[in-house]
Amino acid sequence: MTMKTAIYNGKLITPAEVLENKVLVLENDRIIDILAEDVIDLGQYDEKIDAHGRYVCPGFIDTHSDKIEQIIQPRPTSVMDFEMGLKEIERQLINQGITTIYHSISLYQDDYFGASELRYKKNVLKLAELINNIHERHHLIHHRLHLRIEIDNLEAFDIVSKMLREKTVHEISFMDHTPGQGQYRNIETYRKTITAYHGETVTTLGFEGVLEHHKNKRTLSFEQLHELAELARANGIPAASHDDDTAAKLQVNKELGVAISEFPITIDVARQAQQLGLATVVGAPNILLGGSHTGNLSAAEAVKEGCADILCSDYYPAAMLHSIFIMHEQHGVPLPEIVNKLTLNPARAMCIDNDYGSLAVGKKADLLIIKILDGYPVITHALVDGKVISQLEYRV
Repeated sequence: MTMKTAIYNGKLITPAEVLENKVLVLENDRIIDILAEDVIDLGQYDEKIDAHGRYVCPGFIDTHSDKIEQIIQPRPTSVMDFEMGLKEIERQLINQGITTIYHSISLYQDDYFGASELRYKKNVLKLAELINNIHERHHLIHHRLHLRIEIDNLEAFDIVSKMLREKTVHEISFMDHTPGQGQYRNIETYRKTITAYHGETVTTLGFEGVLEHHKNKRTLSFEQLHELAELARANGIPAASHDDDTAAKLQVNKELGVAISEFPITIDVARQAQQLGLATVVGAPNILLGGSHTGNLSAAEAVKEGCADILCSDYYPAAMLHSIFIMHEQHGVPLPEIVNKLTLNPARAMCIDNDYGSLAVGKKADLLIIKILDGYPVITHALVDGKVISQLEYRV
């Protein structure tokens, strides 16, 4: 059965401009036209949505979020049902504007950054299977798996190879949290961070013991990482690097076959990543906080300097929506430019831009209607595949 929907009286945020006095026309799950309001008969549509002068934009595509860990394991000794966790988090995400989520699950060798049940092999595989088959049952949004590989986890090579061949993963990234480089160039920042997590290994070895361990540890070889990146590419799965801090590291990652640089440490490194053809990712919470929580790159500065291609939620999904209007209202970044960093640019990086990421004819109708309420943006309508999934009316 064909279902035609008209969204009218809104400000349409397209990749290049904000359109007014236009009607966004949907047929089932696709955008089929953008027409002038004064030439259209709304009576011919099965469903009519009045945007009341609010913003209309594509649903956000979050390429890096570990929020699911907090939902499934809210306390160190409390592990909730995995599928219940996915169903609970998507109810939150849809009202924060996220219609496609790449759940970022880490394969760590140790517990320096806390003991998380979701980082054990059996549970990574369990969650991967669940994310892949959740779409065969009731769901609200598009779930994807972003598998983060700590390079000193030697067991990860076989695990990830198998998952890539089976296509149970949708993005991979290579991480190196060795102190003295990357995110933790400052040893004191590293000490404070791992101490706060209270990992059992840290307690046992002591901080000096941890540093000694890192001096002598084995890591996956260049050849192994290259093989994983090539296997990913062959299966249409993007590969990313993490916390790049030097031009030399960027060059190595380029040779590995990486296409995305997540959280470059400085403006110069972000710029160099772009020059090598890598898409750069920064965290939206960084914008809300006014800077990095570990003292590295300012995301707002990177956006203004044109060095940030993509904004992700990292660990705080609500930050994506709020970062748009902070950058627009406080820093003067045009709405289309900043919205692209949450929609079209991540869609391109994830190789899904044929279907998602912009208000354009032929694209999937994953859409948001945004109202500014008491000075803050809120989602009043969220559509996924052309269907209204959430509709909220606020009251005083």
